[in-house]
Amino acid sequence: MPGLGRACFASRRQGRDAMDKLLYETDGRIARLTLNRPERLNAIDDELPLLIEQAVARANDDPQVRVLVLSGAGRAFCAGYDLTYYAEGNPGKVTQDMPWDPMKDFAFMWRNTQRFMSLFRSLKPVICKVHGAAVAGGSDIALCCDLLIMAEDARIGYMPARVWGCPTTAMWVYRVGMEKAKRMLLTGDVIDGAEAARMGLALKAVPAAELDAEVERLAERMATIPANQLIMQKMMINQAIEAMGLNETQRLATLFDGITRHSPEGLAFKRRAEKVGWKRAVAERDQGLWDWTEDRPTNGAPDPLDGRGGAE
Repeated sequence: MPGLGRACFASRRQGRDAMDKLLYETDGRIARLTLNRPERLNAIDDELPLLIEQAVARANDDPQVRVLVLSGAGRAFCAGYDLTYYAEGNPGKVTQDMPWDPMKDFAFMWRNTQRFMSLFRSLKPVICKVHGAAVAGGSDIALCCDLLIMAEDARIGYMPARVWGCPTTAMWVYRVGMEKAKRMLLTGDVIDGAEAARMGLALKAVPAAELDAEVERLAERMATIPANQLIMQKMMINQAIEAMGLNETQRLATLFDGITRHSPEGLAFKRRAEKVGWKRAVAERDQGLWDWTEDRPTNGAPDPLDGRGGAE
């Protein structure tokens, strides 16, 4: 992937580990931002949203930069929130003890939502390059960018729409319209880059081997336009989206996201994950194998793990 390892960026208050989580470099008129937690498939922790916001601000403050390119290191763009980090290391952030405080949850998730939205609000256009996967919270990040270019075999979707999540940036309906947004969020399906392009979710999908070159051609083409022209065109288009009520929709989605994690079904999912492990619970969710309202297998059969003391 272009630009890996040549520079990194974070505030001076943060340690070396935090700095390495997002790489930043400039190449002439193009700024390259690279999510860099490859060992965790660039999963989102507390620091990554802030690092994105800071890197966007840095690129906007650089008079030489005209276009930003956001990508991910390793095997994927971003696999969503780091469930190991939040569920095991910081469980109170995603699921509070009852009775829960919805405004505490809202404040945490709204902060992250606004940091992701720094990509949308960036004065300069942002191209997102997706390989591997941009799923769950990773799709939130990708869809805040202006243009999405995917590898044909890359995957995108918001699986927590099935239980335990609501996409806080709420960009689906604004990018693909009502019916296709419902098709994605009422199933929690994941689609490949080729289908995302046919749907209009991605601008273009190309073979994985051609992804870098395709993004470079587009970035270089845009970089030949004066910065003020790019800024004005983006502001004008964004204004139309904002006038449709984007901010209000995001507030509702962020509040709903907290509710999904504290509803009876959300708590059933958490208990199931604690019993059998996150990987299995997620597979049961995404494959429709568990009825979260009844808290039992979908087919009504007894839990095969009952009496066996937990995960296999």
